[in-house]
Amino acid sequence: MTERPNLEHTYAKDIPQMSVRWSAERSPSPSLVVLNDRLSRDLGLDPDFLRSPDGLALLTGWADDDEPATYAQAYAGHQFGQFVPQLGDGRALLVGEVLDRQGTRHDLHLKGSGHTPFSRGGDGKAPLGPMLREYLVGEAMHALGIPTTRGLAVVATGERIQRQQPDAEPAAILTRVASSHLRVGTFQFAAVHRATEVKRAVADHAIRRHWPEAAEAENPSLELLRSVMRSQAELVARWMLVGFVHGVMNTDNMTISGETIDYGPCAFVDTFTRDALFSSIDRGGRYAFRNQPAAALWNLSRFAEALIDLIDDDADTAVDAATTVLEEFEPTYDAALARGMAAKLGVDLAGAPDDAVREYRAFVEMTFDLLETRGLDFTLFFRAVTEDRLEDVVQGDDAAAWVAERERLARAWAPDGAADPQLMARTNPVYIPRNHHLERALRAAEVGDLGEFTRLLGAVRAPFEPDERFAGLEGPGSSSSFVTFCGT
Repeated sequence: MTERPNLEHTYAKDIPQMSVRWSAERSPSPSLVVLNDRLSRDLGLDPDFLRSPDGLALLTGWADDDEPATYAQAYAGHQFGQFVPQLGDGRALLVGEVLDRQGTRHDLHLKGSGHTPFSRGGDGKAPLGPMLREYLVGEAMHALGIPTTRGLAVVATGERIQRQQPDAEPAAILTRVASSHLRVGTFQFAAVHRATEVKRAVADHAIRRHWPEAAEAENPSLELLRSVMRSQAELVARWMLVGFVHGVMNTDNMTISGETIDYGPCAFVDTFTRDALFSSIDRGGRYAFRNQPAAALWNLSRFAEALIDLIDDDADTAVDAATTVLEEFEPTYDAALARGMAAKLGVDLAGAPDDAVREYRAFVEMTFDLLETRGLDFTLFFRAVTEDRLEDVVQGDDAAAWVAERERLARAWAPDGAADPQLMARTNPVYIPRNHHLERALRAAEVGDLGEFTRLLGAVRAPFEPDERFAGLEGPGSSSSFVTFCGT
């Protein structure tokens, strides 16, 4: 395929009250920095086309010179607990929707494409570094098996913009691929600014696109809440099991699809602490590592509030039903965390009784206690367990107690009474986007040297297999404090 792909706009056309047709700003001198060939092919797009002038036009929002059909989507959101009734795509545009080779629908979405009606005084542009960060971290999360949005391409615009750095930085546009960009904040915007019929149309669209089984339920809106709740509980558990800190879990950053979105002030924990926090804008620690499950439940509660009049005409009945669903969050999260920790330790809990899940959930906290008390590197600890060399990283009575409990649990709940080394090897990564490696790669990329970025990208795309080409990227982490910025 060497021609422009067929793009659809089902969301913008079906619910026009939730988007504004808007054109990207023209890039003065666009050039392709990185293209995700593998993802391109999965989407049925030709990488050679995307590298062509017509492809570059698509990736900068100008596939049609006369009148590009791109849209800025509206949403609201609670930002660090404070409700902002209108946010929206302030530096982003929906290019269109594509069907992949399996017939699954995906959004193509630009980030950093310029001012929109939702920019709130900003210029709508993005620095190259944060766009490359989102691209690489998204690929890492995908390789780790964590639901995520992904980067299709990063294009340098030929401009320089002022952000956190003393000097102006090169500007860039990220083309992001997502199952959709429906968020909790989308429903909040509809609840505040639009008629109930519009919000119902958004819910129906979300059900058709992401949770079609909910349409068959007695109460589809309540089942939508339950589906999103379960997906988010399982998503956050997966974050916790790789030491990922999102950094800005506002309601406009919680997807209805259950995908991770917006890799701004995110980072992975090196030396473990439950209070791990990297975001420059989270001064109170609202979204620290330990607080992520509670933040997710808080966001889901705001989602439930937006759905109340769709769940039942009687508000009290609707609140009771929604509360019952939200009460399922903690056991869903606990079960996902327990099963994930068991897998990291070589035990498959598929079909195991509730007692096994409870015991492994308690063992999660014992493990975090050991990591935190000893100041251990999160990723290196689990690789040492995987490679049967735990004594290389930790010794002592508390470590011996941890080993004894791990062995007892394996005898009790592993199918053959022993840990499965292959399960551990495909569950505990060798490579993550370690903060200091990623920062060094991004700084080099900003001056035109993509060597370290490409090397790190190769490592995190194959995270479970040691490879001599990536020597030094496995750790340890940086001993210095680390701060992330969102690039706005």
